[in-house]
Amino acid sequence: MGIAGDIAVVVVAAFAGGWLAQRLGQPLILGYIMAGIAIGPYTGGVTLSDPQQIEHLAEIGVALLLFALGLEFSLRELVAVGRVALLGTPLQVALAALLGFAIGRLLGWPGPAAAWLGGAAALSSTLVVLKVLAASGETDTRPGRIMIGMLIMQDLLAVPMLILLPRLGDLAGGAAALGVVALRGVVLVALLVFVGGRFIPRLMAQIGRWQSRELFLVAVTAIGLGVAYGTWRAGLSFAFGAFLAGLVIGESVYSHQALGDILP
Repeated sequence: MGIAGDIAVVVVAAFAGGWLAQRLGQPLILGYIMAGIAIGPYTGGVTLSDPQQIEHLAEIGVALLLFALGLEFSLRELVAVGRVALLGTPLQVALAALLGFAIGRLLGWPGPAAAWLGGAAALSSTLVVLKVLAASGETDTRPGRIMIGMLIMQDLLAVPMLILLPRLGDLAGGAAALGVVALRGVVLVALLVFVGGRFIPRLMAQIGRWQSRELFLVAVTAIGLGVAYGTWRAGLSFAFGAFLAGLVIGESVYSHQALGDILP
């Protein structure tokens, strides 16, 4: 059945993993991860016919989760926690990357392989951390907000990592490519904040006056995923773009309705 069969396998496996995690008193996300490992291509048994298609669907899911998070955030809150995130995240990433690199070298790995290990160790999974914060009820606390700000910063820092790590032998070329991506990102974010911040709330108000909940949901989803696709095309994170779109809609009077529609 192709992707339809794969989705059925994923949902059944996720339910089984989540049920087991709940019985053992563990976070549901741990059960989901174990279920994914069980049906992955490296464990034998029941596997997916096209794991890459499921990965693409998972990216959409993460983007919608970050979009909903952006709706709950406000620009004022982001600026407040941003001061801590801007200083703390680069320090955390640098220290974790150096530790991972040192471990790789101690294991006898060559420099590039150890650098990749350091890069992997430096970044957290946004989805996993958000699920853990939500399960413990700490999403709206100040430490939780600071952690979310650091996750967003990590998503941004992942971009230069993925550009520079494959070009360790040609850092000049990597720096040039990074400069192009950075310029695109700045232009895109500026357009979204200054232009989208004026146009999108007016669009939402127009759609709200038509009182069509179906069209409202389609519009909200289109804005979130459309902006995410635009940031991805510019070389930034797909999920980061969705978060930015959520921030912009969150400044409108329809933010609560948008959040209520998109969360399920």
